[in-house]
Amino acid sequence: MNYHQYFPTDVINGPGTRCTLFVSGCEHQCRGCYNQSTWDPRSGHEFNKQMEDQIIADLKDTRIKRRGLSLSGGDPLFPANIDAILSLVKRVKQECPDKDIWLWSGYQLEQMSLLQRQVISFVDVLVDGKFEQDLADPSLKWRGSNNQIIHDLVQIDES
Repeated sequence: MNYHQYFPTDVINGPGTRCTLFVSGCEHQCRGCYNQSTWDPRSGHEFNKQMEDQIIADLKDTRIKRRGLSLSGGDPLFPANIDAILSLVKRVKQECPDKDIWLWSGYQLEQMSLLQRQVISFVDVLVDGKFEQDLADPSLKWRGSNNQIIHDLVQIDES
């Protein structure tokens, strides 16, 4: 997997202060996408163990109270990204259990493959659906067009 950008401190892509990773690779190629440079899975930089270690270290850094990790792109659930993203989200949940994970994907939850659903099982919030330029609305929070859905995947035990 490759990635385009990593922001160790970000307040735009999700609630609170976060670490944000923009991965390479997207087959949706939505008209009006503001991140077209991430479509090619070979573009950007190689995502390796050092980058994963850096994300974990940043999430654990107590000098800045980070709420969690945001994964965007490109598309984190692009088939070539699944293995690396699954490894990352598992590690975040194991080593940083107090941090939430937000993930943006053009794939719709109800149409995801078993491998994509495996990744999603470690995600707290999923924003799904392709960006639709005709439904774009700059006033929307955490999404670009009205068709995209914010799924709060954390099950609250009320017993």
